Amino acid sequence: MATPFDEKGDVDPAAIRSNVTRWVAAGVRGIVALGSNGEAPLLDERESDAVIAAAREAVPRDRLLLAGTGRESTRGTIDASRRAASLGADAVLVRTPSYFKPRMTTDALVAHYTAVADATPIPVLLYNYPAVTGVTFAPDAVRRLAQHPNIAGIKETTVDAAQIGSYVDASAGESFAVLAGSAPGFYAALCLGAGGAILAAACVVPRLCVQLFEAFDRGDHGKARELQRRLIPIAVAVTSLHGVPGLKAAMQLTGYIGGPPRAPLSPASAEAVGSLKSTLQPLEEFL
Repeated sequence: MATPFDEKGDVDPAAIRSNVTRWVAAGVRGIVALGSNGEAPLLDERESDAVIAAAREAVPRDRLLLAGTGRESTRGTIDASRRAASLGADAVLVRTPSYFKPRMTTDALVAHYTAVADATPIPVLLYNYPAVTGVTFAPDAVRRLAQHPNIAGIKETTVDAAQIGSYVDASAGESFAVLAGSAPGFYAALCLGAGGAILAAACVVPRLCVQLFEAFDRGDHGKARELQRRLIPIAVAVTSLHGVPGLKAAMQLTGYIGGPPRAPLSPASAEAVGSLKSTLQPLEEFL
Protein backbone atom coordinates (compact mmCIF):
# COMPACT_ATOMS: atom_id res chain seq x y z
CA MET A 1 0.00 0.00 0.00
CA ALA A 2 1.00 3.61 -0.52
CA THR A 3 1.44 5.73 2.61
CA PRO A 4 -0.84 8.79 2.54
CA PHE A 5 0.39 12.02 4.10
CA ASP A 6 -1.82 14.89 5.25
CA GLU A 7 -1.54 18.55 4.28
CA LYS A 8 1.26 19.02 6.85
CA GLY A 9 3.23 16.14 5.37
CA ASP A 10 2.55 13.83 8.32
CA VAL A 11 1.36 10.22 8.13
CA ASP A 12 -2.44 10.21 7.90
CA PRO A 13 -3.84 7.28 9.94
CA ALA A 14 -7.46 8.02 9.00
CA ALA A 15 -6.59 7.89 5.29
CA ILE A 16 -4.76 4.60 5.82
CA ARG A 17 -7.80 3.08 7.51
CA SER A 18 -10.08 4.34 4.74
CA ASN A 19 -7.92 2.91 1.97
CA VAL A 20 -7.41 -0.42 3.71
CA THR A 21 -11.14 -0.82 4.28
CA ARG A 22 -11.78 -0.37 0.54
CA TRP A 23 -8.99 -2.75 -0.48
CA VAL A 24 -10.29 -5.42 1.87
CA ALA A 25 -13.81 -4.97 0.48
CA ALA A 26 -12.36 -5.50 -3.01
CA GLY A 27 -11.23 -8.97 -1.97
CA VAL A 28 -7.48 -8.76 -1.39
CA ARG A 29 -6.12 -11.46 0.91
CA GLY A 30 -3.78 -9.12 2.75
CA ILE A 31 -2.10 -5.73 2.98
CA VAL A 32 1.59 -4.82 2.88
CA ALA A 33 2.50 -1.71 4.85
CA LEU A 34 5.87 0.00 4.42
CA GLY A 35 6.94 -1.58 1.17
CA SER A 36 8.77 0.30 -1.55
CA ASN A 37 5.57 1.99 -2.75
CA GLY A 38 4.86 2.88 0.88
CA GLU A 39 7.89 5.20 0.73
CA ALA A 40 9.35 3.23 3.62
CA PRO A 41 12.91 4.60 3.26
CA LEU A 42 11.54 8.14 3.70
CA LEU A 43 9.81 7.47 7.04
CA ASP A 44 11.38 7.56 10.48
CA GLU A 45 10.85 4.80 13.05
CA ARG A 46 8.01 6.58 14.84
CA GLU A 47 6.17 7.14 11.58
CA SER A 48 6.74 3.55 10.50
CA ASP A 49 5.14 2.28 13.69
CA ALA A 50 2.18 4.63 13.18
CA VAL A 51 1.58 3.24 9.68
CA ILE A 52 1.56 -0.36 10.93
CA ALA A 53 -0.76 0.49 13.82
CA ALA A 54 -3.25 2.30 11.57
CA ALA A 55 -3.26 -0.51 9.02
CA ARG A 56 -3.79 -3.13 11.73
CA GLU A 57 -6.89 -1.29 12.93
CA ALA A 58 -8.50 -1.74 9.51
CA VAL A 59 -7.20 -5.16 8.45
CA PRO A 60 -9.58 -7.89 9.68
CA ARG A 61 -8.02 -10.77 11.57
CA ASP A 62 -8.93 -13.17 8.77
CA ARG A 63 -6.67 -11.22 6.38
CA LEU A 64 -2.91 -10.79 6.56
CA LEU A 65 -0.97 -7.68 7.49
CA LEU A 66 2.65 -7.70 6.35
CA ALA A 67 5.05 -4.94 7.37
CA GLY A 68 8.27 -3.93 5.65
CA THR A 69 11.03 -3.93 8.26
CA GLY A 70 14.24 -4.08 6.25
CA ARG A 71 17.05 -1.92 7.57
CA GLU A 72 20.71 -1.75 6.63
CA SER A 73 21.88 -3.42 9.83
CA THR A 74 20.84 -6.81 11.14
CA ARG A 75 20.31 -5.26 14.57
CA GLY A 76 18.06 -2.52 13.16
CA THR A 77 16.05 -5.04 11.15
CA ILE A 78 15.48 -7.21 14.21
CA ASP A 79 14.35 -4.22 16.25
CA ALA A 80 11.93 -3.05 13.54
CA SER A 81 10.60 -6.59 13.08
CA ARG A 82 9.95 -7.07 16.79
CA ARG A 83 8.14 -3.73 16.94
CA ALA A 84 6.02 -4.70 13.94
CA ALA A 85 5.06 -7.94 15.67
CA SER A 86 4.08 -6.05 18.83
CA LEU A 87 1.87 -3.76 16.69
CA GLY A 88 -0.02 -6.71 15.25
CA ALA A 89 1.73 -7.53 11.97
CA ASP A 90 1.29 -11.15 10.91
CA ALA A 91 4.63 -11.32 9.10
CA VAL A 92 7.47 -9.05 8.07
CA LEU A 93 8.85 -8.35 4.59
CA VAL A 94 12.61 -7.76 4.74
CA ARG A 95 14.48 -6.23 1.80
CA THR A 96 18.13 -7.03 1.28
CA PRO A 97 20.68 -4.69 2.85
CA SER A 98 22.40 -2.86 0.02
CA TYR A 99 24.70 -0.04 1.11
CA PHE A 100 27.66 -2.43 1.20
CA LYS A 101 26.36 -4.43 -1.74
CA PRO A 102 29.72 -5.88 -2.86
CA ARG A 103 29.82 -7.62 0.56
CA MET A 104 26.28 -8.98 0.32
CA THR A 105 27.38 -12.48 -0.65
CA THR A 106 25.20 -15.55 -0.33
CA ASP A 107 26.82 -16.38 3.03
CA ALA A 108 26.29 -12.81 4.28
CA LEU A 109 22.62 -12.81 3.28
CA VAL A 110 22.02 -16.23 4.80
CA ALA A 111 23.61 -15.10 8.07
CA HIS A 112 21.59 -11.85 8.09
CA TYR A 113 18.21 -13.43 7.42
CA THR A 114 18.87 -16.36 9.74
CA ALA A 115 19.60 -13.96 12.59
CA VAL A 116 16.46 -11.92 11.80
CA ALA A 117 14.26 -15.02 11.58
CA ASP A 118 15.72 -16.46 14.81
CA ALA A 119 14.94 -13.26 16.70
CA THR A 120 11.55 -12.33 15.22
CA PRO A 121 8.37 -13.82 16.74
CA ILE A 122 6.42 -13.75 13.46
CA PRO A 123 7.25 -15.20 10.02
CA VAL A 124 9.81 -13.49 7.79
CA LEU A 125 9.54 -13.04 4.02
CA LEU A 126 12.61 -12.32 1.94
CA TYR A 127 12.36 -9.36 -0.45
CA ASN A 128 14.34 -9.40 -3.69
CA TYR A 129 14.30 -6.04 -5.51
CA PRO A 130 17.58 -5.69 -7.40
CA ALA A 131 16.39 -2.71 -9.46
CA VAL A 132 16.51 -0.66 -6.25
CA THR A 133 19.07 -2.44 -4.08
CA GLY A 134 21.49 -3.80 -6.66
CA VAL A 135 21.52 -7.04 -4.66
CA THR A 136 20.07 -10.29 -5.99
CA PHE A 137 19.33 -13.47 -4.09
CA ALA A 138 21.15 -16.42 -5.60
CA PRO A 139 18.97 -19.56 -5.81
CA ASP A 140 21.35 -21.24 -3.35
CA ALA A 141 20.64 -18.54 -0.76
CA VAL A 142 16.89 -19.07 -1.24
CA ARG A 143 17.34 -22.84 -0.95
CA ARG A 144 19.23 -22.51 2.32
CA LEU A 145 16.88 -19.93 3.84
CA ALA A 146 13.73 -21.80 2.77
CA GLN A 147 14.73 -24.49 5.24
CA HIS A 148 14.42 -22.09 8.19
CA PRO A 149 11.15 -22.74 10.05
CA ASN A 150 10.43 -19.02 10.45
CA ILE A 151 11.15 -17.94 6.87
CA ALA A 152 7.86 -18.21 4.99
CA GLY A 153 8.64 -17.05 1.46
CA ILE A 154 10.09 -14.48 -0.89
CA LYS A 155 8.73 -11.52 -2.85
CA GLU A 156 10.43 -11.51 -6.25
CA THR A 157 10.05 -8.13 -7.96
CA THR A 158 11.57 -8.86 -11.36
CA VAL A 159 9.72 -10.35 -14.32
CA ASP A 160 12.60 -12.72 -15.02
CA ALA A 161 10.87 -16.05 -15.59
CA ALA A 162 14.10 -18.01 -15.20
CA GLN A 163 14.76 -16.42 -11.81
CA ILE A 164 11.21 -16.98 -10.55
CA GLY A 165 11.40 -20.58 -11.68
CA SER A 166 14.76 -21.04 -9.98
CA TYR A 167 13.32 -19.78 -6.68
CA VAL A 168 10.33 -22.11 -6.96
CA ASP A 169 12.65 -25.03 -7.70
CA ALA A 170 15.08 -24.06 -4.93
CA SER A 171 12.33 -24.06 -2.30
CA ALA A 172 10.58 -27.22 -3.53
CA GLY A 173 9.52 -29.45 -0.69
CA GLU A 174 9.58 -26.64 1.85
CA SER A 175 6.69 -24.68 3.32
CA PHE A 176 7.80 -21.59 1.43
CA ALA A 177 5.85 -19.25 -0.88
CA VAL A 178 7.26 -17.46 -3.91
CA LEU A 179 5.24 -14.27 -4.48
CA ALA A 180 5.30 -12.20 -7.65
CA GLY A 181 6.19 -8.57 -7.10
CA SER A 182 5.62 -7.20 -10.59
CA ALA A 183 2.12 -7.00 -12.07
CA PRO A 184 3.20 -7.28 -15.74
CA GLY A 185 4.55 -10.74 -14.91
CA PHE A 186 1.78 -11.82 -12.52
CA TYR A 187 0.17 -14.51 -14.70
CA ALA A 188 3.52 -15.87 -15.87
CA ALA A 189 4.75 -16.12 -12.28
CA LEU A 190 1.62 -18.06 -11.27
CA CYS A 191 2.23 -20.47 -14.16
CA LEU A 192 5.77 -21.01 -12.86
CA GLY A 193 4.54 -21.89 -9.38
CA ALA A 194 4.22 -18.58 -7.53
CA GLY A 195 1.55 -18.70 -4.85
CA GLY A 196 0.32 -15.12 -5.12
CA ALA A 197 1.56 -11.57 -5.55
CA ILE A 198 2.28 -8.26 -3.85
CA LEU A 199 1.45 -5.60 -6.43
CA ALA A 200 1.51 -1.80 -6.57
CA ALA A 201 -1.27 -1.90 -9.17
CA ALA A 202 -3.57 -3.49 -6.60
CA CYS A 203 -3.65 -0.12 -4.83
CA VAL A 204 -5.57 1.20 -7.84
CA VAL A 205 -7.34 -1.80 -9.42
CA PRO A 206 -7.54 -4.41 -6.66
CA ARG A 207 -10.58 -6.14 -8.17
CA LEU A 208 -8.74 -6.70 -11.44
CA CYS A 209 -5.78 -8.26 -9.60
CA VAL A 210 -8.04 -10.44 -7.46
CA GLN A 211 -10.06 -11.60 -10.46
CA LEU A 212 -6.88 -12.53 -12.34
CA PHE A 213 -5.69 -14.62 -9.41
CA GLU A 214 -9.08 -16.29 -8.98
CA ALA A 215 -9.34 -17.09 -12.71
CA PHE A 216 -5.95 -18.77 -12.59
CA ASP A 217 -6.86 -20.60 -9.39
CA ARG A 218 -9.95 -22.19 -10.98
CA GLY A 219 -8.04 -23.10 -14.13
CA ASP A 220 -9.59 -20.47 -16.41
CA HIS A 221 -6.36 -19.55 -18.16
CA GLY A 222 -8.05 -17.77 -21.04
CA LYS A 223 -9.71 -15.34 -18.64
CA ALA A 224 -6.51 -14.97 -16.61
CA ARG A 225 -4.51 -14.09 -19.73
CA GLU A 226 -7.15 -11.56 -20.82
CA LEU A 227 -7.04 -9.88 -17.42
CA GLN A 228 -3.24 -9.90 -17.46
CA ARG A 229 -3.23 -8.03 -20.77
CA ARG A 230 -5.63 -5.46 -19.36
CA LEU A 231 -3.57 -5.07 -16.20
CA ILE A 232 -0.24 -4.35 -17.90
CA PRO A 233 -0.80 -0.71 -19.01
CA ILE A 234 -1.86 0.58 -15.58
CA ALA A 235 0.78 -1.55 -13.86
CA VAL A 236 3.53 -0.01 -16.00
CA ALA A 237 2.09 3.48 -15.51
CA VAL A 238 2.18 3.34 -11.69
CA THR A 239 5.61 1.73 -11.44
CA SER A 240 8.35 2.13 -14.04
CA LEU A 241 6.69 5.01 -15.94
CA HIS A 242 5.52 7.40 -13.22
CA GLY A 243 6.63 5.68 -10.00
CA VAL A 244 5.23 6.44 -6.55
CA PRO A 245 3.95 9.91 -7.55
CA GLY A 246 1.99 8.27 -10.38
CA LEU A 247 0.66 5.57 -8.07
CA LYS A 248 -0.62 8.17 -5.64
CA ALA A 249 -2.15 10.24 -8.44
CA ALA A 250 -3.91 7.15 -9.82
CA MET A 251 -5.26 6.40 -6.36
CA GLN A 252 -6.72 9.91 -6.16
CA LEU A 253 -8.32 9.41 -9.57
CA THR A 254 -9.99 6.18 -8.42
CA GLY A 255 -11.35 7.48 -5.11
CA TYR A 256 -8.59 6.38 -2.78
CA ILE A 257 -6.52 8.78 -0.70
CA GLY A 258 -3.06 8.97 -2.22
CA GLY A 259 -1.94 12.38 -1.08
CA PRO A 260 1.37 13.94 -2.08
CA PRO A 261 4.61 11.98 -2.13
CA ARG A 262 7.32 12.93 0.33
CA ALA A 263 10.32 14.95 -0.84
CA PRO A 264 12.63 14.40 -2.58
CA LEU A 265 9.85 12.82 -4.67
CA SER A 266 7.74 15.37 -6.55
CA PRO A 267 3.99 15.15 -7.28
CA ALA A 268 2.96 13.76 -10.65
CA SER A 269 2.82 16.37 -13.40
CA ALA A 270 -0.42 17.47 -15.05
CA GLU A 271 0.70 15.57 -18.14
CA ALA A 272 1.21 12.39 -16.11
CA VAL A 273 -2.21 12.74 -14.49
CA GLY A 274 -3.82 13.14 -17.91
CA SER A 275 -2.03 10.04 -19.14
CA LEU A 276 -3.19 8.09 -16.08
CA LYS A 277 -6.80 9.12 -16.71
CA SER A 278 -6.58 7.74 -20.23
CA THR A 279 -4.99 4.52 -19.01
CA LEU A 280 -7.69 4.00 -16.37
CA GLN A 281 -10.65 4.69 -18.68
CA PRO A 282 -10.81 1.17 -20.20
CA LEU A 283 -10.75 -0.30 -16.66
CA GLU A 284 -13.84 1.48 -15.37
CA GLU A 285 -15.64 -1.81 -14.65
CA PHE A 286 -12.97 -2.68 -12.06
CA LEU A 287 -12.94 0.69 -10.25
